[in-house]
Amino acid sequence: MDTLTTPQGRQLIYNKTPGRTPGIVFLGGYMSDRSGSKAVHLESWAQLQGYAYVRFDYSGHGESSGRFEDGAIGDWYEDALAILESCCEGPQILVGSSMGGWIALLIARERVDLVSGLVTIAVAPDFTTMKWDSLSNDQKNAVAQYGHHREPSAYGTDYIFTKRLFEDGMARSVLNHPLCLNMPIRMLQGTEDKAVPTEVALRLLAHIECPDASLELVKSKDHSFSDSECLTRIETKISEVQERIGH
Repeated sequence: MDTLTTPQGRQLIYNKTPGRTPGIVFLGGYMSDRSGSKAVHLESWAQLQGYAYVRFDYSGHGESSGRFEDGAIGDWYEDALAILESCCEGPQILVGSSMGGWIALLIARERVDLVSGLVTIAVAPDFTTMKWDSLSNDQKNAVAQYGHHREPSAYGTDYIFTKRLFEDGMARSVLNHPLCLNMPIRMLQGTEDKAVPTEVALRLLAHIECPDASLELVKSKDHSFSDSECLTRIETKISEVQERIGH
């Protein structure tokens, strides 16, 4: 376990495994951290394969500095950039889960020099805009008045959606702007995902301009996508990307 101070002064906690490049960087989801089952499993798998691997906590997540409710997509995007620039050698394969998939797409669009390929798991592009659109007028008025919207999560702690998160998310859209990515992209999506409907993954696949992008729908799997079968599928997709980039 190590600590990185970002250019913005945030303290990020990360774990790095040395190995061959291009390495693998895991980008977790909203309110998730680097101790999640997918992040930890892929670390062990990368070690067996001999690839470099990094898992980390965004600011306000896990053991990194800051309060979760103070953060936004742009902050966590900056955190991921800092990890890639300071802790990795050369372009990496980004494995993005849920919100992490959105951040991976932003990095691939804005900093292609840092990315050699993408694997997304239950990707949640523009989820803050979708959440805003789903709120009632009373709930939107409450956000304006109190600065946040709170709702129960299936994973324990309530989800908190702040006014800043909504506003910043709209500015970081990938579905409402061109998304031209010239790299191998592999997407995984469970058909029983209640948090991010299959239609979102299909929309993203149609939206991406990429000569080597594919989506695999996995029947009966939910948003966590973390049982043994799902973990094996993630390994397979990473291996496919490695093969496509010639490593």
